[in-house]
Amino acid sequence: MSNTNFFRSTKIVATIGTATDDYENIKSLIKAGVNVFRLNFSHGNHGDHLKRITYIRGAEKELNINVAILADLQGPKFRIGEMKKDIKVIKGNNFTFDKDTKIGDFNRVYLSHEEIFESLSVGSKILMDDGKLQFEVKKITNEKIQTEVLVGGTVKSNKGVNLPDVVINTNPLTEKDLDDLKFILNQEIDWIALSFVQKLSDVEEVKKHIKDKALVIAKIEKPSALKELSQIVDACDGIMVARGDLGVELPPEKVPGIQKEIILECRQAGKPVIVATQMLESMIESPAPTRAEASDVATAVFDGADAVMLSAETAIGSFPIETVNIMDRIISSAERHIHKHPGDGPQGLVAESFVYNAVSRSAVSLAESVKAKAVVAFTASGNTAYRMARERPNLLLVVMTPEVNVKRKLSLLWGAYPFLSKVQGYEAAIQEAREIITKEKLAAKGDSIVVVAGMPFGISGSTNSIRVVEI
Repeated sequence: MSNTNFFRSTKIVATIGTATDDYENIKSLIKAGVNVFRLNFSHGNHGDHLKRITYIRGAEKELNINVAILADLQGPKFRIGEMKKDIKVIKGNNFTFDKDTKIGDFNRVYLSHEEIFESLSVGSKILMDDGKLQFEVKKITNEKIQTEVLVGGTVKSNKGVNLPDVVINTNPLTEKDLDDLKFILNQEIDWIALSFVQKLSDVEEVKKHIKDKALVIAKIEKPSALKELSQIVDACDGIMVARGDLGVELPPEKVPGIQKEIILECRQAGKPVIVATQMLESMIESPAPTRAEASDVATAVFDGADAVMLSAETAIGSFPIETVNIMDRIISSAERHIHKHPGDGPQGLVAESFVYNAVSRSAVSLAESVKAKAVVAFTASGNTAYRMARERPNLLLVVMTPEVNVKRKLSLLWGAYPFLSKVQGYEAAIQEAREIITKEKLAAKGDSIVVVAGMPFGISGSTNSIRVVEI
């Protein structure tokens, strides 16, 4: 574990693709600062992903740097059929979506999804090609959806369709997702992301399939999910603010405020939150980001996101390693600013009477008061680390756990740098933490650390003690 990587609290998620799926590139990405690798199951086959998982775990072992793997399911995607050729539709003209499998033309196109016909009503909007084209529903029959073009443009074969105004009555897991899940659950995968979550029951359905084999991240990219945000946050293990589709289905000016609201909701619940999509998009082809992109990444840090995510930048981009290096520098600069000006960082949370959260808040306050070098959390399940991280302490959060799978999962959590604990007994565990902290040069002899644990020691869910310890 490199010290430069250690002191950064906001984590980096990087998507693996054709530009980075060899062993040396994966090693270089870890060295540059990647904490979590995302496997996008919208692309590639199981053989491709198995190779990537093998390389990631091999590099993790060789470098002795903890990393997690996030498998991102494709989810239900709606697309139009084939067009005879690209055609332009004009604002005010009529255009029809229907169940006729014939090649599309100037007046109509095939739309195979029965659930769309069942869910739309007169006045609903249909967006195409990431919102570039917009249609308003004027009439619906069993076979046809007749629309008026609101925003014209070019209709191309197999373009995606978004439906911002309605909840589509569809299973959150497609046949492809179920097949991918069978593969994923037999691999060393830590997190599974569920795409196009519309409502609480979507998360509940997926959790039935996954059980306790991985943790579930709900991707918030549908306006309907915002109506049940608190319930969805409570039901899942983490959230991704997927700004791509969210920005298509909502006015773009609303997305920054919604991003802040989602981050705060997740912090209050003690659930990790990832900010994703177009963070350093220009670096797909350029070795340097725009100033606006740098500001975007920094804003996520100032808001208190657990992680920021790179998609095409590292999957197919020309400068994947440079992109991670730049993101690491932007995050580190933003965090140094917060250290000097705490008021510019994540806002304080509402005080709670829940004892375990109160213990965590008190531990952070004590550590800052005595100028401790770190807070050390002992946890079997990871829950103590989540409670500590939600406070966004202005110091190191060292997590000691006996579980390898917990150690990996915590790679996504803000500020958490987990180590495997191999001893039993409270005093022996504290001594082991001292030795690790000294070895990693996180503190020197005479420095203080604040230890958070549960009594009786080693029992999950019993966080109730705070102790100041000298190195």
